[in-house]
Amino acid sequence: MNKRSFGKTGENTAAIYLENKGFTIVGHNVYVGKAEIDLIAKNENFFLFVEVKTRRQRPESNSFYGRPGSALNYNKKIHLLAAAEGYLHMHPDISGSLQPRIDLIEVYVDPSSETYRVLDIVHIPNAVHK
Repeated sequence: MNKRSFGKTGENTAAIYLENKGFTIVGHNVYVGKAEIDLIAKNENFFLFVEVKTRRQRPESNSFYGRPGSALNYNKKIHLLAAAEGYLHMHPDISGSLQPRIDLIEVYVDPSSETYRVLDIVHIPNAVHK
């Protein structure tokens, strides 16, 4: 499985996770300018912009790359904030009075499995904020 399809596996897993939590997926891989938002979802209270990070490890393992969330550096956070604000400005009718939030979902898959069996999902609400 190549890097792109590996990332898609994580994004699809995160989308199913959010749907199971009562969210409706509004968009996948949405570009606002040059910034990409992996998932956009909403429920009765929140309008989520979701960054998904997928790794071949368990969350407690000591990976060379660290936790997936550590890839969410300062520049990425700035781009996500700008993309979320831009999206809300372009689509005020979609978000309505819902509280906007940028979340991070870490997806951990079994590195020994050819199908990348999901080991764990960690949802970090409000991972990026002003």
